[in-house]
Amino acid sequence: MKRRRALGVMVAGAAALAAPALARAAPETMRVAWWGGSGRHEATLKAARLFEQRNPGVRIKAEYMGFNGYLERLTAQIAGRSEPDVMQINWAWLAMFSKRGTGFTDLDPLLGAAVREQLPAADIEAGRVAGKLNALSVSYTARVMLWNRGTFERLKLPLPRNWDELFASGPIFQRALGEGAFPLDGELYDMLLLAQTWVQQKHGTAFIAPDAPRVAMDEAAALDWVRTYQRLVGEHVATPLPLRASLGGAEKPTEQQPDWVNGRWAGNYTWDSVIALRGSTLKGANRIALGEFPTLPEARASGIFGRPTVMFAVGRNCRQPELAARFIEFLVTDPEAVGILGRTRGVPASRAALAALRAQGKLPPLELEAHALIAAQRERGNIPLPAPLFEHPRMHKFMREVFETVAYGKSDAALAARRLREDGQALLQRLR
Repeated sequence: MKRRRALGVMVAGAAALAAPALARAAPETMRVAWWGGSGRHEATLKAARLFEQRNPGVRIKAEYMGFNGYLERLTAQIAGRSEPDVMQINWAWLAMFSKRGTGFTDLDPLLGAAVREQLPAADIEAGRVAGKLNALSVSYTARVMLWNRGTFERLKLPLPRNWDELFASGPIFQRALGEGAFPLDGELYDMLLLAQTWVQQKHGTAFIAPDAPRVAMDEAAALDWVRTYQRLVGEHVATPLPLRASLGGAEKPTEQQPDWVNGRWAGNYTWDSVIALRGSTLKGANRIALGEFPTLPEARASGIFGRPTVMFAVGRNCRQPELAARFIEFLVTDPEAVGILGRTRGVPASRAALAALRAQGKLPPLELEAHALIAAQRERGNIPLPAPLFEHPRMHKFMREVFETVAYGKSDAALAARRLREDGQALLQRLR
């Protein structure tokens, strides 16, 4: 009995001595979450495997999916303090999850010099909340005018260069190609943004002030916002919401619409990051072209809407923030990682990454042209960051609901404008 007890003590002691060594040998597991399509998934997984090879003992657990459901899952994880170590987020989500800058790990003391050398200062500052660097921009995107040059050539029309030419093109399409043909297609949010552009140029203000949670449009501006949307639809410039809803869903992407493919819908107001996607379904003489941004004479603001495409953040409850920050820096600045990721998250913000992809011929000319135009406007200060709460999911839902009542004839312009100002302000107070 004594011998067995002694052996037991010896075994227990040996196990205790071995435990630290086993713990040191165990791999460091880091959870990384993102949304996207198959191309983004494949590239990110490949880059993650490269990081593992460069860092023996590190294992990356990938948590990826399509966009639908991603925010809901992330919201539940953050609320339960079980969020991923590294997560891809939208810029506007900073206002949801980190109102005072404490919702994510501060990256300032964790990032190396490479990030600050490679990323423009404006791109870095876009992720700062209350003085803390909550997220790092991967790329930047802005709204542009895309046109099907083939359709306009068949109609012997120049691509619209200003608001007057844009509105004049609607009746021409209607007469030449029929009731179902339109110069512009877009989801309700696209048209809502385009109408806001006109208002910003005329009145000098967006819907929400960029520096405070308040409605910035006065009564006249809000009324013009609704009426400009009505004019886009009423003068046969943009596809009506009820028509889109009857053709497979109001939010069905433009490139999947048969009338876009055959050239009867010949334009799109959209992000420059989806240029390739919009052009992917055009065939033959139908081809995508970048148009001039419509601007009112003596405009008080450019009205161009731009912001970071996607960002990477480190969870507040991350147990290895240095490793997580190193992984983000690797994805954004490492030459080999940059080559793997390409433009799966848009044209990279990193100067070295952009130069490398350009040298490798991985950036199509039209995307480079759009990127250069946007960069020039940013340098002139013509694309300030919008109010983060403008793209808050609840604010987005509210604006859509108001404009849907207009689209289906259930509300007049005056009532809709009043709701935008009064109910919009009340919602902002709840979201602040």
